[in-house]
Amino acid sequence: MEFFQQIHKSLLISPKETIKRELMDQIDWSQRLICIKGFRGVGKTTFLLDYIRKYHPESNDVLYINLNNFYFTKRKISSFADEFAKRGGKILVLDQIQKYPDWSEDLRKCVDEIPEIQIIFSSSPVLRITEGNPDLEGIAKIYHLEGLSFREYLNHLAGKSFRTYSFEEILSDHISIAQEIVAEVRPLAFFDEYLKNGYFPYYMDDPNFYTNRLLKNINLALEIDVPYINQIEFKYLSKLRKLLHLLASETPFTPNVSKLAGSIETSRATVMNYLKYLKNAKLINLLYTNGGGDDDQMKKPDKVYMHNTNLLHAIAPDNTDNLTMRQTFFYNQVGYKRKLSKSPIADFCVDGKYQFNVGGRKLLAEGDIYAASDVIEIGQGKKIPLWLFGFLY
Repeated sequence: MEFFQQIHKSLLISPKETIKRELMDQIDWSQRLICIKGFRGVGKTTFLLDYIRKYHPESNDVLYINLNNFYFTKRKISSFADEFAKRGGKILVLDQIQKYPDWSEDLRKCVDEIPEIQIIFSSSPVLRITEGNPDLEGIAKIYHLEGLSFREYLNHLAGKSFRTYSFEEILSDHISIAQEIVAEVRPLAFFDEYLKNGYFPYYMDDPNFYTNRLLKNINLALEIDVPYINQIEFKYLSKLRKLLHLLASETPFTPNVSKLAGSIETSRATVMNYLKYLKNAKLINLLYTNGGGDDDQMKKPDKVYMHNTNLLHAIAPDNTDNLTMRQTFFYNQVGYKRKLSKSPIADFCVDGKYQFNVGGRKLLAEGDIYAASDVIEIGQGKKIPLWLFGFLY
């Protein structure tokens, strides 16, 4: 116990600069069992440590543990939590729960048998915490830590503290909002660099090695996270990697599942499953006519997008034309909190009622269709600067 407490204290005094994440203020931290899900490198560990620094900086009642530690190959979490509680502990922060084999039943045991302990844990986005899991269904509260929004990136680099805006605020007041922001900083001076290497916080560590690090995390997700959860045999990983590259090279596009199946030499059913796995891993986004509800997940998607623009630059740098980047950015930033579906008259339909086309400065808003236009600082009418949709979180 003392060993882990020493590690805990040393991590909290780390001089490394961190970026304030909006999610921090949106979580109900009083809940018994909290899960923070996110892609590799999105900043889950930093987020957990920042939570402790903010809410429990000097407390001995809180303990951070990374389950990479080999100690937990022989010690159950529930046993450790019980000892921690008897020593006066109240909050156990467990990083990388997927590294622990019996995580689900052991977390349930903690909830049932150690009522004085609260547990906050992080996991891979592909881990099924509550879906079809009777141990934690209705018990664990799940939050998703996304990559940096354009707002978070801009605030950090420009030394600003711009707030978030709701989707409705942007639709109704985008002119005045943009004017206030542009009066302090020129967003477009930062926008292109964000699209290339600003989504993951580790751009701060060494920008020159950002793409290499991103590719490493993509491959780790494909080689470890996705196969482990979905029980894919190692010999099939090359097909999964090839599919991802094919998607990145063509996105955004309407997939021909039979053609994709032929390209990677597998069945249509397998391709459909792979698309679902890649979506759950936060590597791609799928667009459906009805928004991608449970009933749609077994249907062919109407369009495939990469999850974020940085992935495009890393995996398929030849497919980074303006239209592709703009639509990928819009889906990524708006789709985090809003329901996107395929529109019969525009590029996207948001929440089933707002029609949007996404394009450049010459794009016009027509009738009831909004325009999300790149390369403009301030819009007019229903023509809204594309960069402003990066202020939703």
